[in-house]
Amino acid sequence: MKRLATVALTALAPISWGSTYAVATELLPPDRPLFTGVMRALPAGLLLTALARTLPKGAWWWKSAVLGTLNIGAFFPLLFLSAYRLPGGVAAVLGAAGPLFVVGLAAVLLGERASLRTVLAAVVGAFGVSMVVLTAEARLDLVGVVAGVVSSASMGAGTVMTKRWGRPEGVGPLAMTGWQLTAGGLFIIPVAALVEGAPPALDGKALLGYGYMMLINTGIAYWLWFRGIGQLTATSVTLLGPLSPLTAAVIGWAALGQALSPVQLVGMAIAFGATVAGQLAVARTPKTFSSTEQINQNISMDLTDGRVRR
Repeated sequence: MKRLATVALTALAPISWGSTYAVATELLPPDRPLFTGVMRALPAGLLLTALARTLPKGAWWWKSAVLGTLNIGAFFPLLFLSAYRLPGGVAAVLGAAGPLFVVGLAAVLLGERASLRTVLAAVVGAFGVSMVVLTAEARLDLVGVVAGVVSSASMGAGTVMTKRWGRPEGVGPLAMTGWQLTAGGLFIIPVAALVEGAPPALDGKALLGYGYMMLINTGIAYWLWFRGIGQLTATSVTLLGPLSPLTAAVIGWAALGQALSPVQLVGMAIAFGATVAGQLAVARTPKTFSSTEQINQNISMDLTDGRVRR
């Protein structure tokens, strides 16, 4: 039951991220994705760090910078570039392929043995998402495809390295989330200034949208995501990813008046079923480890939400 509750809470993160498109199109200034990335990450990171009242020490300054860059700083701009260069459906499918990166990296760096059922769940989940979001008019763009693949790889590497490094003794997921969001937001600032120029003027609608993005869509969502990484396997967490495009499709239908065809409904059922099957497959798969230290590290992170000794 404890694992089920952790999975359910962690799933709220990709579900929240599924609202990003609707909020961005309905409330935020157009054509400012990098500024939006800064507004999502940096204020949330500073707020969570202040609430945690803990700053990195020693090696955790550069580790937080690396994790923040992989999970936020590089991921956001590459994701936005992919979304601008490709039809939304193609970009979403590339994102849904992210679990395959994590399965491979987790096997190499964490000793997490992926079963055939786990790999099939990742593939079938991506296929289901493609049925929901792809259209016959979709066209490929090389730069967009590369950006989408690298963004998925960046987030996948960040997920695995977050699991591998754990947390310093006495530091909880709130502080770790704050450090990474702050580092990621700082990384995006010069890119946003170079590409987009000065920040746009913000009206009340935009402030409401950015407030939601900062607090719910990023602050709380990433806290739940990194908390889940600390308690579950990296593969288990990343297999929840397809919930994001599925949520986006549901919100588009319920709030934006977008129709859902029978093929899309079947795709949603397939992707959701693959997500559930993937969690069951991971729960039944025994882990293998490369060293005694890694055994202790993974067991402590999977079974506790408290301190992880490093």
